[in-house]
Formats: sequence, structure tokens, C-alpha cells
Amino acid sequence: MNEPITVSYSLEEVLKRMDDKLDSIQKDVMDLKVGVATLTEKVEGMDKRLEKVEGTQKNQVWALIILLASAIATAGARLFFTSNP
Repeated sequence: MNEPITVSYSLEEVLKRMDDKLDSIQKDVMDLKVGVATLTEKVEGMDKRLEKVEGTQKNQVWALIILLASAIATAGARLFFTSNP
């Protein structure tokens, strides 16, 4: 019915394999932490650049509004002063 289980490895071999696997997992986790730190640093850099771009775009929009208002005012002034007989 139930046959006895035989183990073909010694306890020392099994523990050595487990220790090697744990060391490998620990190395992978450390590499992952370094990768996450690098990505975090890059994202922070991108945030700073995006803030600069947003500020620059806001300034450009205001400059265009001022130029457009000036052009309209200049055209209105020319029309007003040159059309009087």
C-alpha cells in the first residue's frame, strides 16, 4: 500500500542548495532595489523638466495674447486715424 519514501540527497546538500537559492534571490532583490532607485531618480528629473516646459508654455501663451492685443490695437488706431476725412 504505502511505500516508504526514500531521499536521495543528504540534508547537507539540500541545505546548501537552499542557501544558494536564497543568496541568488537576495542578489536579485538588491538589483531590483537599485533599479527602482534609478527609475525614481529619472522620474524626478522628468518632473522637473516638465515643470519647466509648462512654465515656458504659459509664458509663450501670454506673449501671444499680448502680441495679438497689440496688433489689434495698432490696426484699430490706424483705421481710426487714417479714415477721418
